[in-house]
Amino acid sequence: MTDAIRFLLNGQPRVVEGLDPTTTVLEYLRGAERLCGTKEGCAEGDCGACTLVVAEPDGHGALTYKAVNSCIRFLPTLDGKQLITVEGLKDADGTLHPAQQAMVDCHASQCGYCTPGFVMSLFALRHNNPDPSREDMLQALAGNLCRCTGYRPILDAAKRMYDSGPSDAFEARATAAARTMGQFDRLVGLRYEANGLEFIAPRNLDELTAVLKQYPQAHILAGGTDFGLLVTKRHRRFDRLIYLGEAAELRTVTESATHIELGAGATWSAALPLLDWHWPSFGELIRRFASPPIRNVATIGGNIANASPIGDGPPPLIALGASLLLLGPDGERELPLEDFFHDYRRTDRRPGEIVALIRIPLPVPGSEFSVYKVSKRLDQDISAVCGAFALRLQNGLIAEARLSYGGMAATPKRARLAENALVGRPWNSATAEAAAAAMARDFTPLDDMRASAGYRTLTAKNLLRRFHLETAGAANARIAYG
Repeated sequence: MTDAIRFLLNGQPRVVEGLDPTTTVLEYLRGAERLCGTKEGCAEGDCGACTLVVAEPDGHGALTYKAVNSCIRFLPTLDGKQLITVEGLKDADGTLHPAQQAMVDCHASQCGYCTPGFVMSLFALRHNNPDPSREDMLQALAGNLCRCTGYRPILDAAKRMYDSGPSDAFEARATAAARTMGQFDRLVGLRYEANGLEFIAPRNLDELTAVLKQYPQAHILAGGTDFGLLVTKRHRRFDRLIYLGEAAELRTVTESATHIELGAGATWSAALPLLDWHWPSFGELIRRFASPPIRNVATIGGNIANASPIGDGPPPLIALGASLLLLGPDGERELPLEDFFHDYRRTDRRPGEIVALIRIPLPVPGSEFSVYKVSKRLDQDISAVCGAFALRLQNGLIAEARLSYGGMAATPKRARLAENALVGRPWNSATAEAAAAAMARDFTPLDDMRASAGYRTLTAKNLLRRFHLETAGAANARIAYG
């Protein structure tokens, strides 16, 4: 028998059956529920008009609130959670939520199409940050686009909504909501079927391993921020999806004396604080390539297994010497991340196998690291070139060099000839120039809509030069470049 999907919608229980597993949350709201405040602008998670908030128990009697894009999120992923829409924010007597009232007071809406998405991002900000800086506000709204207001009054509203105090009616209702969601708990994972399509969400690795062995050709769904476009843009149907988002063992983020270990199901939001602490430029890259609604659900393992040549996660991970633990019917195996990518969208993953863990060595004395992203737009844009550089210096010489690029080849790739030109030499301008010259033989980039081959080649060299300027010292830089 098929399970039903059970969740809270604005505090009211819902039991859903009969809808395709790849029905998006946006389609469900506007169609089945006739809640049309949530809008479709792009159907790919870029514009933020469809932003909603998903709440889950935090294990301590409270709830966590995360902004998400409903246009690329599949309905079964809501099982056991609470969905909050713009219609559910006002109180029973019609009093607007502080985020809504602030938007009114600050005249922060014109055509109004994007406004519900902004309100939901502000709602999430209010519940996650009691005293945000202006930069925090900008970051919280980075996934929402507006073509009318120029954002100033929206930022004014972000400040104004805190005038009513730190709490709202949702704080008072959180315990009851968490208790109701507890009634949705399952002993085994969700198995939902409709119209000949199946969605399986194992609760742990034992269940997951058994399902992968039974269905080795099934499609794997992690965060779905890229996979969702196969449905919304290409209108593909999938007979069977195995969802990794409920397996707790895959969501771990831990640090040992020597390594950071990230479960492949850990989101970029979950990993960001630790990665930012050890490698600030990596943290900045994450904030640029993924808005909060994206990084709240996009997983590190999904970004890797997707094997996009312009994915921004693999280049810095490769430069840092990360390795992958893969899990499948035949057990576990580990390999260096750079060996995982074979060709365009082709990887070392075997049938029935998943990326389970990413292991990153911690920095050692004498190490330098930076990652840079070049794109047409600052935030949430696809890279023309992403370059990541890691050096280990010993006794004034380069003992180890790892230079990794995205956007320069069919896969994320190390610049091996450039690395060879660095190792054993002093980290000075002559060495940097020798490596830049060698790099011309490492890549034959394509011309496409994002950049020409010549631009990519020049940019790849210049990013290495920038790394040298930033790490070799100001005096060295003045001598080298005037």
